[in-house]
Amino acid sequence: MNINLLKDEQLAQLRELLAHSNKIVTVCHTNADGDAIGSMQTWADYLRLQGKEVSVVAPDQYPDFLHWMPGNEKIIRYDKKKDIVKELLQAADLICCMDFNTLHRATPELGDELVKSDKPILLIDHHLNPDIPSVMQISFPLLCSTSEIVFRLISQLGGYDAMTKNMAITTYCGMMTDTGAFTYNSTYPEIYYIISQLLAKGIDKDKIYRNIYHVFSVDRLRLMGYVMYQKLKILTPLRASYYTISRQDQKRFHFIKGDAEGLVNMPLQIKGHRLSISLREDSEKTNLIWVSLRSVENFPCNEMAAQFFNGGGHKNASGGKLFCSLPEAEDITRQAIKAFANLL
Repeated sequence: MNINLLKDEQLAQLRELLAHSNKIVTVCHTNADGDAIGSMQTWADYLRLQGKEVSVVAPDQYPDFLHWMPGNEKIIRYDKKKDIVKELLQAADLICCMDFNTLHRATPELGDELVKSDKPILLIDHHLNPDIPSVMQISFPLLCSTSEIVFRLISQLGGYDAMTKNMAITTYCGMMTDTGAFTYNSTYPEIYYIISQLLAKGIDKDKIYRNIYHVFSVDRLRLMGYVMYQKLKILTPLRASYYTISRQDQKRFHFIKGDAEGLVNMPLQIKGHRLSISLREDSEKTNLIWVSLRSVENFPCNEMAAQFFNGGGHKNASGGKLFCSLPEAEDITRQAIKAFANLL
C-alpha cells in the first residue's frame, strides 16, 4: 500500500532542510495531548537516528497518563525552564512545530519566543488553516493525527527499517488518542496498514490502551459518575447535550489535569445522540471556560467551535474557550446548539 505523502520536489526539499540542520528543537501545543507528545517524540527519535542533536519542548503541564511514554524524561517544559528553552531556540538550526497550526497554540509567550528566535520553522500538523510562518508546511487535515503524518514521512524518507520499538509505541499512542481509540476519523484503510507496520515492531497495543485509559484515580471515577448523573443536560429532541464542571466540582473530587479526559465522549453512547459538549472552569483563572466538543457522523464540531467558542479542530472532535462565567457559557452553548439545530 502506498502511504507516501510528499511529491518528489517536496521530499527533496525536506531532505535538504534536514541535511543542513544539526541542532533541532521540536515544540508542541499547550495542554499537550497524546498526539502532540507522540508525534513530537517519534520525530525527535527519528532525527536523532540521523545524528541530529534534538531538544523536545512542551509549553506547559500535560496529563499524568502520558508520562509513561518513552522519552518522557527528555521533555523540557517551557513554563518550568524558560531560560533554557530560549537558549535552545536561539542555538537551533531548525524548529519543528508539531501538531498545532497557529503560534498562540504554543501559548502566546512561547509563540513570541518562536518568532523572536528568527529560525527556520518546519510545520508538521493536521489541523485546518495553518498560519505559522514556516520554510516548509507539511499539513494534511484529512489525516487522523500528526503521528500518522510523522510515520508516513519517516517511511517515505526510508526510515522504517531503523524505526525502534519505542518510536512505534509513541506513534501508535498518538494515533490512538487522536481517534478516540480509532472510533472516529479513522475509517480509511491506510490507518490499519500503518498499525500493522507498528505491530511488526513488537508493540503491545493492548498495554498502550491500558496505559492511557485504565490509569485513573477513584476520585476521577466518582467525578465521571457525578457528572453523568447530576450535571448532564440533554436537549431533546435535538440529540445534543452538554455538562459543566465547576471549580467547586474539581475541588470536591480532587481534580488533576487529565481527569476530564474522555468524559465528553460518554453522552454519545446515548442512542441517536449526535453532539456532546463539555464546559470546564479553569482551575485557577476566573472567567475562563475550556470547551470540548465531540460529534458523530457529519455534524461539524469544528464549525461550531469556530463560530461560538473561539476554537476549532476536526469535524468530530474540536475544542475552544470562553472568557466568561460558567452560567454565561451555558447560555452561549444553548445558543450554539440552537443555531445548528437543523444539523441535529
